[in-house]
Amino acid sequence: MKPSITKYNDLLNNIGQTIETARLNAVKAVNTELVKANWKIGRHIVEFEQNGHERAEYGSDLLARLSKDLKLRYGKGFGRRNVLDMRRFYVAYPKWQTVSAKLSWSHFIVLMGVSVDTARKFYEKQAIHENWSKRELERQIDSSLFERLALSRDKKGVMLLSEKGYITNHPTEVIKDPYVLDFLRIPQSNKVTEKNLEQKIIDNLQLFLLELGKGFAFVGRQYKISLRNKHFYIDLVFYHRILKCFVLIDLKTKAVKHNDIGQMNLYLNYFKAEESVVGDNEPIGIILSADKDEVLVEYATGGVSNKIFVSKYQLYLPDKKLLQKQVKAIMEKE
Repeated sequence: MKPSITKYNDLLNNIGQTIETARLNAVKAVNTELVKANWKIGRHIVEFEQNGHERAEYGSDLLARLSKDLKLRYGKGFGRRNVLDMRRFYVAYPKWQTVSAKLSWSHFIVLMGVSVDTARKFYEKQAIHENWSKRELERQIDSSLFERLALSRDKKGVMLLSEKGYITNHPTEVIKDPYVLDFLRIPQSNKVTEKNLEQKIIDNLQLFLLELGKGFAFVGRQYKISLRNKHFYIDLVFYHRILKCFVLIDLKTKAVKHNDIGQMNLYLNYFKAEESVVGDNEPIGIILSADKDEVLVEYATGGVSNKIFVSKYQLYLPDKKLLQKQVKAIMEKE
């Protein structure tokens, strides 16, 4: 008796899943062995130095000689820069037990470009938490994510950020200020309308979600709500699967005004009454504006029970050196 088409397809799918899993595990195993081999090579170089031989800095005779001889014996992959990276890798991670098997050699190359230990540890933890690709990791480093998050914390908070990563268990931990939207590629000199800004974000939704952080799921744009005969449209609506709540975003290309905050308060009250279901927490509102008056925002949000946050956005990468200087001041503060 011949097996049914359904049973045969199940067999085919099960075999296919086994093959895909095996291939994925093989790639992971190869990556782990590559990272371990590079770590051991770095250890050999450092131990050679510690026995009284020359220091293996870029451009040294030792690196040049090693690179030449290794390429002759084993082919590509042993350029002077590569050999130096292996040494730097061991210096940064002298204990193999601290090297994560979840990150590739490409990830570690990027991480070693971060000179400040606290920042490097943060990016390493966050890359693991959020499963960042090499490109995503580079993007977050370039946008100074660690420094932007650290500026809203004290010394203890910065250290916790470095050791644990960016953990979103509370609404205030979701918010950034500013948000960096350089990936929209809008020149500073260009005047952009709220409609155009929204469309640019939708066109680059994956990168916008990366900037928002872990846990955000897109729900819709121009989300319509109706009160009697009046209709309102919320620019962007997300759901945060960790905080279990809706996140409403209103875009403003000028400085935020007090009536913008009142309008967001209306949106949040509507969502609490009409959209949230059993198990949902109270929604969060973010007004993303080109500029804001801190005093106005403080008075306009004072006494409001809803969670309303006003953050600035900027269309260019921040001054990393300035941010690093500010974080350093926090760390040195008694």
